[in-house]
Amino acid sequence: QVQLVESGGGLVQAGGSLTLSCVASGLISRINVMNWYRQAPGKQRELVASITSGGDTTYADSVKGRFTISRDSAKITTYLQMDSLRPEDTADYYCHTRITAGSVWGLGTTVTVSS
Repeated sequence: QVQLVESGGGLVQAGGSLTLSCVASGLISRINVMNWYRQAPGKQRELVASITSGGDTTYADSVKGRFTISRDSAKITTYLQMDSLRPEDTADYYCHTRITAGSVWGLGTTVTVSS
């Protein structure tokens, strides 16, 4: 019913920036909150940032002041602007939402930050 596709990952040096994109398709009218999660090697998946349909945002303490989540006006694409990247930000990043039918995940995009 809803599909999510991430893009924008890559290799960047510490202190650099990347912007991830998540394109939603299908019954996007059912989407309220969009989330970005990440999972580093050997660690549990963690919530990085969220944005509601009204534009309210929340962030993990570890990324506050460095990452910015946003959505386009059509609410099709959700972005994660990542600045001042650190090696500990290295992870697979996943777009996520929850609809009536359950959770929807993208396949992820990999971010690698070199020191």
